[in-house]
Parts: sequence; C-alpha cells; structure tokens
Amino acid sequence: MDKTATKPAQKKRQDEVTARKANARCIDNKRELFVTGLFFVAVFAGMIAYLGYFAATSEQEMLNNSYNSRQEILLSRNYRGTIYSRDGEVLAETVLDEQQNESRVYPYEELFAHIVGYSTKGRMGVEALANYYLINTSTSLSNKAANDAAGVKNPGNNVYTTLDVKIQETADSQLNIYKGAVVVTEVSTGKILAMVSHPDFDPNRIGDIWDSLVADENSSVLLNRATQGQYPPGSTFKIMTALEYIRENPDTYGNYAYQCSGTYTSGGSKIDCYHRTNHGQVDFERSFAKSCNSSFANIGMGLDREMFRETLEGLLFNQPLPLTLSHSRSNITISSDSTANEMLQTSIGQGKTQITPIHLNMVTSAIANNGVLMKPYVIDHVENDAGRVIKSFEPENCGQLLQEAEAEILRDMMTAVVEEGTARKLSGESYTAAGKTGSAEYNNKGDSHAWFTGFAPAEAPEVCVTIIVEGAGSGGDYAVPIARRIFEAYFNEKK
Repeated sequence: MDKTATKPAQKKRQDEVTARKANARCIDNKRELFVTGLFFVAVFAGMIAYLGYFAATSEQEMLNNSYNSRQEILLSRNYRGTIYSRDGEVLAETVLDEQQNESRVYPYEELFAHIVGYSTKGRMGVEALANYYLINTSTSLSNKAANDAAGVKNPGNNVYTTLDVKIQETADSQLNIYKGAVVVTEVSTGKILAMVSHPDFDPNRIGDIWDSLVADENSSVLLNRATQGQYPPGSTFKIMTALEYIRENPDTYGNYAYQCSGTYTSGGSKIDCYHRTNHGQVDFERSFAKSCNSSFANIGMGLDREMFRETLEGLLFNQPLPLTLSHSRSNITISSDSTANEMLQTSIGQGKTQITPIHLNMVTSAIANNGVLMKPYVIDHVENDAGRVIKSFEPENCGQLLQEAEAEILRDMMTAVVEEGTARKLSGESYTAAGKTGSAEYNNKGDSHAWFTGFAPAEAPEVCVTIIVEGAGSGGDYAVPIARRIFEAYFNEKK
C-alpha cells in the first residue's frame, strides 16, 4: 500500500474531525448565549412586570413619598380637599384670602390635633392617611375646563371620617389637664369614633410653634399617645393572664381558690396588692373583679412560660398591629428562661411589659366581638366636589384573636368587674358595661397610671373605650369616671 497516498486521506479525516468539533463548540456556545440571553430577557421582563404591579398597587405610597415632586404639581392645580366628621362637621379645610392665598384651617383647633393632624411641616393623622385623595380631584371634565380657562385651581376630593364630634369633645374635656389618651371604637366595625391625646397643640399654629417643639428634646406634644405611647398595662394585663390560665386549665379554672393576705412571696420576690389590700378568700372571677395582685401572681407562677409567650404573641405583642395609623409595638419579654420575679411582674402587667392604648382597645374589642378582631379605621369614604362617592372603606375582619367561648368567659368576668369589683362607678347606669381597671406603677415611688378598658352594653357590645391617665393613680378612681361620661355621650346620641 502506498503510504504517501494515505497521508492526505488521514489529514482530510483529521480536518473533518476538527471541523466537527469546532462546529459542535460553536453550537454549544450559541446555545449558551441563547440560554443566557433568554435568562436576562426573563429577568428584565420580571422586573418590568414587578414595577408595573408596584406602580399599580402602591400608587398612594409613591405619591406620598416626600421625594415625589408630583405632589407639588397636583397642589399647583388643585386645592387640598376638606376633612369632615362622620356627621358632616368640618375638621380641616383650605381657605382663600382676597389675594387667593391658601391657608389650612382647623375649626376645632386642639380638639382633633393628633387624629386629624396637620399638613404643614410634614403631615400627620388623617392629613397623612388621606393625602392622596385630598390633593387629587375627581371634579367633572367641564369643571376642569372652566377652571383652566379662568385660571383657578380645581377642588380637591373631600374625606369623610368616622370621628364623632360630641364623643371627641366629651373624651377631651374629661381627660382635661391630665396627660394621657382616650380611644373609642365601634365594636362590630372597628370604626374609630374618637381619639384624644394630651398634651395637644393647635394645628392652625403648627408653622409658628414647629421650631420650638422640635428644639425641645423633652417635648412629647406631637406624640399621639393613643397609638404611639408605650405604657406598663398594670392590671388591665390580667385579661391576658386570665386567658392563658383558662387555656391551660379549660376544665378546672372554675375551681380555682386562693387566700389573699395582701402580699405574695416567691423566693426573694414579693408582690403586694394595691395598697396591700387583704382580699381574703377569692375564686378565679373574684380575683379578676377585685384585681387581686397576689392571686394573679400565684396564677402566673403556675403558667407554662412558652405557652404564655405564644398566647401573648397571638394577641399581637412584639409585632406590628393591623393598623394604618402610625403606631408603636407593644412589648413583652417572656420565655422559658424567665426568672420567677420576671414571671411575677409580667403576670400583673408590670416589669418590662409595654402596651399602647390602641392595642389594648383592639384586644378588648375582640373580646366584645366574640373573639373577632376588626381593623380600626378612621376614613369612611371619599367624595368629589359634587358629592359623588369615589371611594368607600369597609370594615375589615382581621381574624379570630381568641375563641368565641374564651371571649364569652372574659366578658362575664369583665362584667363582674363593674358589678362587684374595681369599676363599680360604672354600675347602676341606664346601660350595662363591662371592663377592667388598672393602676400601673412606673417608678420606684409607687406612682401609677390610671387605666380602664371596657365596652357597653355588656350583653350586646356596641362601643369600646380605652383610657389611660398618666400619673393619676387608681384606674377605678380616675379612668372609670371618664369612661362613664363617654358611654353616656354615646348612648345619648342614639336617643
């Protein structure tokens, strides 16, 4: 065989193999490029879809962002709309002088300071929540054309709140000179009927007093104590401790008995009843009605710490509330590692436990509403300048906070507080009521905040009231009389 003849053939085959390999690598490279390109196309498509979804679902948040210049554009074309109470009273409006200069006017001055808020030097309250609607307009096209031709602005949309002027006035006047807060809600819907925070301010003068308020590091005037104030709950927390005891002892809680001597001691820790009152022999309901610290310290020491923590987190401690108003978290520090003293203090609402008035109101409302929590809300609906409703806000069910049977037991116990316990100043009225008082110590001198949280009528709850009076003392002496006046205002309006 001629070896010289085979060399070109071998080279040809080698070249063909090399070409096929090169072609294969080229195909692989093209496939990788295609897959990579497809991946990036998918990523960009996903980003575009997300941005579209975000823009569609977060329009208000985007508009309300302080960096968004569109607000200024809208305000150059539209007057800020009016805020009304639920019965049509003007709570905030834009007024023009002879030179067409705008000013935001709050007819009730300090009365709705925190809940209606302000729109100068930033925004607060309803002015912040409803900003999107207030600076937009839904007036007719013909009106827009006429206003454009005349060189005047369009009327902004008007916001109707759930706030009741008479109930707000009652709550404000009863809290009087004290620091503190009042929250009044409708049990079945979550509508906020009144929200008061003291000390307050005149939103008409916010531009004048802003610098002095900001410069004063000790000032808490701008703090809405109803939603942002964090306080030791004191004996109102016994609602939570009682619920845990019922859950751990569903068949035997009614057999509970304790001999109160006015003091409870465990190891080196001691708990006193308020003013060291000796309550004598008490059962579970009487311990609650008389707000016996010793008995509840005894109950608390027998609770499973991890189960108690789970119950409290189920009651929305240590987490954001389902609430659109700016608010603070309520805090508890309890775990399997909690010491005996920590457990004693937590059981009666002292120690490191902190709660906001709105949170306590939500728990109380859920008890009144067969365990169902309704989201508190303050904007009822939005209208254009012709009175056409363009947006309505409906009650929102936030789920079962506690079981219906548990809520019924707690309602009966809270009724006993009014009938024979620390809230007797609410008994004997034309309506029935239920609730829980609290005297929450906040320093080493024994000074205490006065609490009350409750609802009426006891048998068919309609309205829920939560009150804290800072540094006043006993909840039964200071908070309960305020609650009585608010309940009276509510039921007198229904006549």
